[in-house]
Amino acid sequence: MNLAYIPSPTFSKFQVGPFTIHMYAICILIGICVAVWILTTRWKRYGGNFDQILDTTLVTVPCALVGARLYHCITTPSAYFPPTGELVNILKVWEGGMAIFGGISVGALTAFLWCRHRHYPFGIFADSIAPALLVAQAIGRLGNWFNQELYGWPTNLPWGLKLNDADAIGKSEICYNGSQCPDYTTTLFHPTFLYEMIWNLIGAALIVFLGRKLADRLKAGQQFAMYMMWYGLGRTWIENVRINYSTVILGLRTNVWTAIIVFVAGCILFVVLYQYGPDVEAQTRRLQEVTADELERQRVEEEKNKQKNR
Repeated sequence: MNLAYIPSPTFSKFQVGPFTIHMYAICILIGICVAVWILTTRWKRYGGNFDQILDTTLVTVPCALVGARLYHCITTPSAYFPPTGELVNILKVWEGGMAIFGGISVGALTAFLWCRHRHYPFGIFADSIAPALLVAQAIGRLGNWFNQELYGWPTNLPWGLKLNDADAIGKSEICYNGSQCPDYTTTLFHPTFLYEMIWNLIGAALIVFLGRKLADRLKAGQQFAMYMMWYGLGRTWIENVRINYSTVILGLRTNVWTAIIVFVAGCILFVVLYQYGPDVEAQTRRLQEVTADELERQRVEEEKNKQKNR
């Protein structure tokens, strides 16, 4: 009998009138809010403002959520596509299934296009959001804890995760290659949600530290490349600890392949940006000019409205 373990929450959702509120969704929303706060704080240091971040967030987050859902559905097709699944299941987001790789990929593309549209320098935007993403992902992993899902192999370690009888999504989780998960009443599991939380928070601190320590040497975008390398590396080993069902390609889980690709792409991006990347000071001056132009247009518009109301 294990005397020390990490307990699981006794609930994963609650009712507010006729509405069901899922803790997973709350964790994601808190993560987004914290990320926006960190992003805004860092963005302002370059000469931007909150309104620019708010507009970008309102465009990017919905696209990122769609990307996260579609990535999950595509990489686990048996539940969503014929002949074994139904397309309508793609819309049933309350049943779980959001993949961070899809969210980050689509979100990054959307942010890039929006920044080009608004003339914001994307390099320093990416650097600003790099640690914010890791903190948001760390907070979001608490949702897996509430759902009692995506845990790892059985373990006897004193920080093993103990599941319970709460009505959580993870209770219907299928492990390995479609086989039943080990008996949760007698088994502790590796708390992979906690491993990723700790890994992400360490990564966020490292990016902030290196960003300040090497401020005069880094090019715009290299801090985001650090994010890609750090998260890709960590997700590679964490994914191999998990036992939830996953499509396997050439002996590796789909997300392991994706993590490796993200890590390699981050390494390549870091080297390329070091050689050919834009200068941070130049992008900072550009952002300050764009911000000044926006504020001037806003002032002129307010003056016109005042004159009309006289």
